[in-house]
Amino acid sequence: MNEKLIFNCTWGREDPERATLPFIAANIAATAGQEAVVLCTIEAVRLGCNGGSEGVEAAGLPKLRDLMAEFIANQGKVWLCGACAKPRGITEDQLASGVTIVGAAKVVEEVVAGAKTVAFA
Repeated sequence: MNEKLIFNCTWGREDPERATLPFIAANIAATAGQEAVVLCTIEAVRLGCNGGSEGVEAAGLPKLRDLMAEFIANQGKVWLCGACAKPRGITEDQLASGVTIVGAAKVVEEVVAGAKTVAFA
């Protein structure tokens, strides 16, 4: 049974609160020793680029830049949707440390293996 938790993030700079909340939840899971992934789709893929989370802040929440660094330090993984990254011209050489581009097959494989998903709408 797969114990992985996949937190979907679809929002970027245009909504800092919605961009930050999946990382807060995923970081709590990672801190508790769970295998946690934040899957960035749609505009959230830009957050995974070098400097992409800079300046993303919502009142009362941690700065996304700091939160992402803490999440990755806690063994969390950040995946960018390949189908979302490609039309935005995002390539591997633009990614922040600890961020990878994955295809839909990888996500489907993890879900079929039992990963639980959490979506923030």
